[in-house]
Amino acid sequence: MKHRRWLVPTLYIIFLMLPVYWLLNMSFKTTNEILGGFSWFPADFTVDSYVKILTDPTWYMGYVNSIIYVVLNTVISVAFALPAAYAFSRYRFLGDKHLFFWLLTNRMAPPAVFALPFLQLYSALGLFDTHLAVALAHCLFNIPLAVWILEGFISGVPREIDETAYLDGYSFPRFFTKIFMPLIGSGIGVTAFFCFMFSWVELLLAKTLTSVEAKPIAAVMTRTASTSGYELGLLAAAGVLTIVPGAIVIYFVRNYIAKGFAMGRV
Repeated sequence: MKHRRWLVPTLYIIFLMLPVYWLLNMSFKTTNEILGGFSWFPADFTVDSYVKILTDPTWYMGYVNSIIYVVLNTVISVAFALPAAYAFSRYRFLGDKHLFFWLLTNRMAPPAVFALPFLQLYSALGLFDTHLAVALAHCLFNIPLAVWILEGFISGVPREIDETAYLDGYSFPRFFTKIFMPLIGSGIGVTAFFCFMFSWVELLLAKTLTSVEAKPIAAVMTRTASTSGYELGLLAAAGVLTIVPGAIVIYFVRNYIAKGFAMGRV
């Protein structure tokens, strides 16, 4: 029985990690070796793909651009969602439930629906091919999600804390930053994680709204064709490096995510 109990989790981990291992395995091969046949380990081990990514500005600037607009989007989304989530949690007003639902409907539409309107709007405003353009476009999807997650965490904080702070003479900005935000720190961490991950993996808007100066790594990866075809080893190495930022973020917010699931807020 003990062996059977560990069988399913073991198979699940293998199934989950196999694509990651295969990507890592391919990143240390040449394109010819990848196309030449099946092998669990590189026959001709090489790190040329990683060297090219880390030394070629076209490649490493793709990562820099992606990180810039992802961080921008995460900060903007959380900053706007915090007061909105507090209002939805603490106050009742005409149409509040309908407005809250309307915010979430933005998540039901694929990014392709908004690609052309954003392109025309940002071109007219002079924001095309800027990090801010991509960050603001992603806010359309991330702010509703952030409000929804934070509203759940804020609702779990007793109203008596607000009233006690006001009686003690705290202004609202001081109360919110000094007392309330630390109480929902896990919620902020979970929200930032989901905003980061959506913005990091989203391709269509990021590719449509950029050209040269702010081109993300996902767009760079789709343009690796040469006269001999796609450089598969280079693509695999880029894929491995693309996983790293997400893995780092998950490591730092893992406790917040676990707490969010335990509280039933995620």
